Amino acid sequence: MRTVEWNYETDKFQMIDQRLLPGSFEIAVYEDYRLVAQAITDMVVRGAPAIGAAAGFGLALAARQSNAQDVPALRADLEAAANHLKQARPTAVNLAWALDRILRATAQIQGNAHQLKGAVLAEAQKIADEDVQINLSIARHGAELIEDGDTIIHHCNTGALATVDWGTALGVIRMAHNQGKRIHVLVDETRPRLQGARLTAWELSQYHIPYDIITDNAAGYFLSTGQVQKVFFGSDRTAANGDVANKIGTYMLALAAHDNQVPRYAVVPTSTIDLALSSGPEIPIEERDSSEVLGLTLLGHQVAPQDASARNPAFDVTPHRLVTGIVTENGVAYPPYKESLKRMVAG
Repeated sequence: MRTVEWNYETDKFQMIDQRLLPGSFEIAVYEDYRLVAQAITDMVVRGAPAIGAAAGFGLALAARQSNAQDVPALRADLEAAANHLKQARPTAVNLAWALDRILRATAQIQGNAHQLKGAVLAEAQKIADEDVQINLSIARHGAELIEDGDTIIHHCNTGALATVDWGTALGVIRMAHNQGKRIHVLVDETRPRLQGARLTAWELSQYHIPYDIITDNAAGYFLSTGQVQKVFFGSDRTAANGDVANKIGTYMLALAAHDNQVPRYAVVPTSTIDLALSSGPEIPIEERDSSEVLGLTLLGHQVAPQDASARNPAFDVTPHRLVTGIVTENGVAYPPYKESLKRMVAG
């Protein structure tokens, strides 16, 4: 099934609760856009494309919830709901992109409130459907970069769970596997929420792709000993100059790979490329609750002292000089990124 989808039989929104994987597979159902916003914050759903699609369906719920009897009043309710949803996670640009796209697409509707509500859902569904096709195009372009016999380090989770379906960086790996290439994946745990160890490993098991989980700080060892041929990761926002904001730890991984002359590829839909931002330092970085770090237990006991404090940035920025190429649905962008990314966004 899709990671996020509208159930047309119940007229409700549903998505896989990724917090529970791999221990259990459960579907969370929503009727209130405010709860969708909270679910995005709580990482029931995560991954920039999946967040964008979830926000779009959240706005469709807001349209359903509105008691407005005329179009102007309904538009006001939708604007308020969109602003609320945008606060859920600040770094993933797809969230605001999807909401703004829906509001623009429905701005010219001259009919009644009922027609506007239907148009909001239709555009949200279009975003979700397009995401699947975009990911397949990304996968085909990216798979050309993988050679038979490659060992690949993959950071965080960028598979079907991070999108509506198929995936970005992990989708590339999946496509290469489906093409018959013999590949092996080293899966970064991706602390502190372990999206690699929990989600990427679970997906690779479903696809029967050989893999080993490694601690994040073991990546340098495997790179320096010549055991890795490629590094793939995603992006929650990519600046116009090619700087990439991705899950915390990507920067250190890219540094180690660069030092050992191992190619590093960011894999992104063009909706994640933010040409309005000139460089990475302009990207807002979400800092999450310290409990995600301090809550780690070992042998049934909390690792950190009771009075410990912690910092917990969810993302870091990898400068474009450390990125070999950026894979999109329109092809692979190479430096200078200020020129190539514009071409990719333009299609």
